[in-house]
Amino acid sequence: MLYKTKGIVLSYIRYRESSIIVKIYTEIFGLQSYIVNGIRSSKSRQRIALYQPLTQLDMVKYQKHDKDINRISEYKCSAYYTTIPNDIRKSSLAIFLTEILIKALKEESEDHELFQFITDSLLILDHMGQNFESFHIQFMCKLSKYLGFSILSAEEVFGQVHLHTNHQELAKFEKDLLDRLIQVNYQEAPVSNGAVRRDLVEILIKFYKLHIASFGEVKSLSILSEVLH
Repeated sequence: MLYKTKGIVLSYIRYRESSIIVKIYTEIFGLQSYIVNGIRSSKSRQRIALYQPLTQLDMVKYQKHDKDINRISEYKCSAYYTTIPNDIRKSSLAIFLTEILIKALKEESEDHELFQFITDSLLILDHMGQNFESFHIQFMCKLSKYLGFSILSAEEVFGQVHLHTNHQELAKFEKDLLDRLIQVNYQEAPVSNGAVRRDLVEILIKFYKLHIASFGEVKSLSILSEVLH
């Protein structure tokens, strides 16, 4: 049966000689995998660029609920980014956010509010002209609400992480900064330095690990920290 839905591309892998299997977070079916045949062929009229991570799509898709991998009938980009692909700081943030989403999104079910939060956040990042270096920290704090373990205060985060690790207490101004980042929207984030941001995001990753099974290491963090430092 055919369905219309929006989707956010998370990743793809090569499949056989000219195809891919792409993982997409969809608005009405949650996390799904699709096979796209022949897209890597030199004769293909399809554009593999539209399957790059975080691309937002309008899709018409086949859906058989007894299958793990379905097919896409039609697709087109629903929202074009103008700065994320061309700004190394934003593209590094996008790589990090993609890895967080891949590790955090597990459900194969509709969650309109979560889907809207992700798409809106990505467009805000694309439109921001400055002071977006703490965007990923705010994104993780805001995302937690939709994952079932809302981050409401720095004290809560540090308290839980400290109970499960030997992580030392951070300075009061770092806690105050995280509280501020939790409370304000993306455009109102206070200015901070790279070392503080690195400490805060490492704490948040440890917090996520406490709440999401098999969350694992975030490999893109070191690159992001170097770019944004």
